[in-house]
Amino acid sequence: MVEPTRRDVLHAAMMTMAASAFGSGILDAQAAKPNILWLVSEDNNPFLGCYGDALAHTPNIDALAKRGLLYRHAFSAAPVCAPSRFGILTGVYPESCAPANHMRANAQLPAAIRTYPEYLREAGYYCTNNAKTDWNCSADANAIFDESSPKAHWKNRPPGRPFFAIFNHESSHETSILPAPGRAAGGGASLAFPPGAAAGADAPRNPRVTPENVRVPAYLPDTADIRDERARYYQAITRMDAQIGAKLKELDDAGLADDTIVFYYSDNGGVLPRSKRYCYDDGLRVALVVALPQKWQHLAPAAMGTVVNGPVSLIDLAPTLLSLSGTKVPAHMQGAAFLGAQAAPRGPYAFGMRNRMDERYDFVRAVTDGRYHYVRNYTPHRVFQHGAFEWQAKGYQSWEREFRAGRLTEVQSRFFTGTRPHEELYDVQADPGSVQNLVGVQVHAARLAEMRKALDAHMLAIVDNGFIPEGMPAEGFVASRDAGAYPLARLMSLASKACAREPRYATEFRALAADPHPLVRHWALQGLLMLGAAAAPARQALESAMRSDVVMQNRVVAAEALATIAPSPEAIQVLAGLLDGTEPMPVKLQAINALTFLGEQSRAALPQIKRAAAGSQQFLRNCGRYLEAVLEGRYDPTFRVFDMAAARPAPGGGQ
Repeated sequence: MVEPTRRDVLHAAMMTMAASAFGSGILDAQAAKPNILWLVSEDNNPFLGCYGDALAHTPNIDALAKRGLLYRHAFSAAPVCAPSRFGILTGVYPESCAPANHMRANAQLPAAIRTYPEYLREAGYYCTNNAKTDWNCSADANAIFDESSPKAHWKNRPPGRPFFAIFNHESSHETSILPAPGRAAGGGASLAFPPGAAAGADAPRNPRVTPENVRVPAYLPDTADIRDERARYYQAITRMDAQIGAKLKELDDAGLADDTIVFYYSDNGGVLPRSKRYCYDDGLRVALVVALPQKWQHLAPAAMGTVVNGPVSLIDLAPTLLSLSGTKVPAHMQGAAFLGAQAAPRGPYAFGMRNRMDERYDFVRAVTDGRYHYVRNYTPHRVFQHGAFEWQAKGYQSWEREFRAGRLTEVQSRFFTGTRPHEELYDVQADPGSVQNLVGVQVHAARLAEMRKALDAHMLAIVDNGFIPEGMPAEGFVASRDAGAYPLARLMSLASKACAREPRYATEFRALAADPHPLVRHWALQGLLMLGAAAAPARQALESAMRSDVVMQNRVVAAEALATIAPSPEAIQVLAGLLDGTEPMPVKLQAINALTFLGEQSRAALPQIKRAAAGSQQFLRNCGRYLEAVLEGRYDPTFRVFDMAAARPAPGGGQ
């Protein structure tokens, strides 16, 4: 006779108590639905042993992968947490529901978009979130979850209820690589831990890693600070792995491991320079492991221990949950279930995006099949943009310091200078640093054409809101689906001409600067701005738009374009007035970003810039502090722009 294990005894006891309290009907319902546990880490690429990283020390996640499915090519919908988490919560791409595509925004969810916990609760699940929200939208955590707090736990569920539980782990978050208080700038290698990190004597350590043996990618200089930062990241990943292990042990000790499907994933790509916030492979590639116990393995497409090589996206998580729970996936969800009864073959690509990142505007779209990574820049005239939060890290400071000292290679300098191509294509298998742009290489022409077509089709299918300047009325899931208000196909065509930066389009842009449609005018003005001095024949059209366009966002672009052609005191005055006036925050932010790119001309707006630097709005303050320091000659790469104490993140949020 086989002795029962402790797990068997606990499981039998729980089943008996549940039957006594609630009867067999609820137990039948429980037996028909798996428990589902999400273990989430923040801001990390797969620096994990199970993904082939020889320096990693991640025994718990590696063991989970051995008894589960490892998704080799998993990607977030955005390279930063809030837009990515919007997609996870809703199953809708953030760029489909502006302003969710912007970092630190509050998109209003229409009635048509319900979140996955609402559906799961209707299916009988007890749903808990511990405890991060940061969803970039109007969803109320206390309304959509049974419990959302640092104490939320599947242990709190009523007897007999299946559970869905999330535990978020911040130990690998961007703050894990920030220097400890008192460490001097450029102070060399130190593995000191930041405030709040698990840095006690018993904290798990990765014995394989030292600053000397980490790999520095080709786009970064090989400095002590950059090596130190990468070593710190490995240690943060090791601490995170131990926390994942503790949650798995807790489940096993409760006798629930045989009844629970476990997901481990990271919410967006890593935090090292040019990863988080950027649409390269390192910004979008994430870890994803799913382990199904034997009784639920019929819901998986392959045997446990399998490596799944097709691309998946975190946008697929919500429909996958509903498929596992036996709930019909609603039409508004744009992802595809990859487990459960509704699993179906998904397309060959995963898609990513970037729009405003905190105080800096950008517009990038990306598509990948796991090996080839295509990037499309819709603001190629924006090359280097200083980010206040990310520049707290020694890696960014060191990179810029080396640039200013003239010690970078051409590849390492691209981040700061030159021009950004409209299109980029990389073979991330052969070129993991994504530094060899294959656009224009004949052998890749067919692949490039196919990926262009796939991205265009995707943007049209989801009604990508990226062509709407933040704050304009056409933003939003419902409003943007009015083709009259948002002629997306026309705007995509016009934007592609703008990004080509070819003088032959100047006449067309000049004519369209007076078009009746405000968004057509906007992209015509963007085209003239991107042409720089070659837009001089359109000076009169730009002056008219700057002075009289009813859309303030268009006046901002026209003013910057005029001052780019030649110094223009009037354009600076217009931008300063918008920054210092009563316009909504996005207009002010767009104005101060334009002033930043106009350099020395902006000195005439220094009084308005100083008021922004001293103000209460975090993004305007960040821009103002940076630009004020630059104009006054006080800026260096260690200049503190971001004020952690004064920052006011969204409820449940964080960078």
